[in-house]
Amino acid sequence: MIANLVFQKPELFDELVQIYFKNEEPVSMRAAWIVDTITEELPKLLLPWLETICRKLPQFGHDGLKRHSLRMLVRSPLPPAQIGPLTNICFKWLISPKESVAVKVYTMEILYRISQTEPDLKKELADSIEWRMEEETPGFRNRGLKILKKLHKEINVTH
Repeated sequence: MIANLVFQKPELFDELVQIYFKNEEPVSMRAAWIVDTITEELPKLLLPWLETICRKLPQFGHDGLKRHSLRMLVRSPLPPAQIGPLTNICFKWLISPKESVAVKVYTMEILYRISQTEPDLKKELADSIEWRMEEETPGFRNRGLKILKKLHKEINVTH
């Protein structure tokens, strides 16, 4: 219902994003879910907010905020100024036994994308995925194997 309202009145989008960024549960998680849903159809609405999402990411403790934020970043251009901090938080969450499988899958996707412009990360990403494989869920292993297959081809081509 709220998403439909924002589709009719796009000026409300900025207010919704501000609620998401407040990092107050449960309202921020619900706002993040709606922002995620809206930007699937209207990705350009997210463009002015990408840097802020990247900066706020380490502050999010709730799995839903992490998951929706990462999901939006997976399908968006990554802000060049945030590549370093984004890489750090993604690696931290990827290897953490405490993070959900969805958070880890999205971090793998983002790190893989970053590795396309920062090839030195490919080996570290492959090692991190392989290190977690045995302890993780089938969902992690499935995505991890797909990314590892691409990484191994790319690493072997460059060496």
